[in-house]
This record gives sequence, structure tokens and C-alpha cells, in this order.
Amino acid sequence: MSSLAKVPVTVVTGFLGSGKTTLIRHLIANANGKKLAVLVNEFGSEGVDGEILKSCADANCPAENIVELANGCICCTVADDLIPAMEQLLARTVKPDHILIETSGLALPKPLLKAFDWPEIRSRITVDGVIALADAEAVAAGRFAPDPDAVEAQRATDDNLDHETPLSEVFEDQIACADIVLLTKADLAGSAGLEAAKAAIEAEMPRRVPMLSVVDGAVDARVILGLEAAAEDDLAARPSHHDGEDEHEHNDFASVVVDIPEVTDIDALVASIQRLAREQNVLRAKGYIAVEGKPMRLLLQSVGERVRHQFDRPWGARPRQSKLVVIGEQGDIDEAAIKAGLGI
Repeated sequence: MSSLAKVPVTVVTGFLGSGKTTLIRHLIANANGKKLAVLVNEFGSEGVDGEILKSCADANCPAENIVELANGCICCTVADDLIPAMEQLLARTVKPDHILIETSGLALPKPLLKAFDWPEIRSRITVDGVIALADAEAVAAGRFAPDPDAVEAQRATDDNLDHETPLSEVFEDQIACADIVLLTKADLAGSAGLEAAKAAIEAEMPRRVPMLSVVDGAVDARVILGLEAAAEDDLAARPSHHDGEDEHEHNDFASVVVDIPEVTDIDALVASIQRLAREQNVLRAKGYIAVEGKPMRLLLQSVGERVRHQFDRPWGARPRQSKLVVIGEQGDIDEAAIKAGLGI
């Protein structure tokens, strides 16, 4: 017998490198018996997060239930990508108990929520909640804007000027849409950093919502799943910088995919990426790297100058081909300069 109950959907949003994939990996491994499905969206043409998640597939979330949307920002490709993918999941013989959507770090969550009013899916799904992740260490350092104090001082002296950066608008829209905010990388931020991050986020909240500190995505699924927020019916409480606009663009950001020869010195590669963050304002880099003499591929991810890497799985029959996705603001992404900075 088919059920008339709507399938709950949780939208996981957050800026670049805030830990969305890590959180979803934890939820897959600790689903408390729920059958999960995941839609993962990435900015740029080369998917990394989808493959990371598929490596964690299990009986409760098989690989075929992890669908990657890589044709652009999910909030801009609703008709072409999101709706068909959602219909595909809902048509499965065994429907998922809960669907997780990992947005790209540059996605605005409110346009995505509006999509759940589409006739094709409205009667079958509901937005259980929006979970916004914020890198506590980065937020405490004010990295969502180059100099938030200077921006606000300038705005105070000239009401006719809008000095907000694209990064701050993305951050603020994500926070304003959230039902729960997770402060990630809490171990790196320290107690003082956590307090600073909380204060910065509270200043952007249109309404008070819970904030939780998280390390390595470890949060009980019962805390963030089952909120029953029906967020698609609560849009007025979730203000956005883009309210009133029929559509929006992401021309403020750009990405390039760089092919990298087999690496002999991991530390040198890390130093090159850190230098690109300092000198060319690269926001994010991520990819799989082939290391000479190592049968396993190196998963590398960076946020600004903070670079993390680990060997995640053998290359096996796959070609030992290194690719690095590099993301930044439009005027800062120069493919030739990035390749030169990586010594290619």
C-alpha cells in the first residue's frame, strides 16, 4: 500500500569548506535505521563530494541513492536538475525515508526552498529543515567578508552605497534561512573563537535558532532530522538579499579544473595551494591527487590557507589522473596564473 505521507527533505547549506560532506558522511553512517538518499550539488564541472559520499554508501543509503548534480548551482537549475532527480528518487520501489540535499557552497537556499512548491513534487515531499554550517574558525576571523568592520563603517557614512561583498551576502542568506546552525571545526576555533563566531552569526539572524558546536560532523541525527519545519511554507520568516528578484546569477564566482602531474612532494603541493590563497585569493581547492609510489589516491581539500589531505582509497583500475578544482571570486580566477602557481 502506498503512503500519502510526505517524504522529509533536509537542506544542508554552508559556505565553501564548512564541512557539509563530512556531516552527511556521519549521517549516512549513523542513520538510526532510516533509509536515506542524498542529492549533492557542486560548483564547477568536476565533482568530488559526490564520489566521497558514494564511498560511504551502505544498506541504508546505497550508491544508487546518492545522486550528483553537477550542471551548475542547484538553486539556478531547479527545472533541469533538481525536480527530475527528486522525481527519480520518489519513483524508486523502495522510497527513501529521508532525503538530504547538500547544496554547493555558493548556493542561496531560499530559491531552492521555493522549488518545493512545484506541482510535480509539492504533494510528495516537505522541507523538514534547513541546516546551515558555518566554519567557526573562519567566521571568527571575519573571512566571510574581507574586512567586515570597514564595510560597516563605510555603509554607515553613505546610505546610497552597498559595500557588501558577494561572500557576505551568501553567508548571510544561508544563516537567515536556517532552522539550526552548526558551528563546525570547533576544535580549531577554540573557546574564544567559538564565542566570536556565535556573536557574528547572531548579528545576522532574523530570528533566533539553535546553534551547536560540532567536530568532524559528529551530531546525533535525531537532533537535526525530524524538525518538521515545513520550510517551504515559512519563506516569509527567512529573508534574503535577493527577495523580489525573479532570478539571480553566480557570475561573482568562477572555478577552473586543473590537471596535475603525479606528485612527488605533498608538502610542496600544500605550500603552493597556500600561496595561491594568499596571492590570488583562492577561496577553495579540492580534488584527488596521484602521489608517486602510493597505490592510494590523495584526497585534498582547502579553505583559504588551511589545507587538509588524506589517502582515502586505492586507485584500482581507475586512471591515476590528478584533478584539482579551484574556486574563487570572478576577478581572482586566472587559469594560467593558477597553473604557474602550482608549477604546471
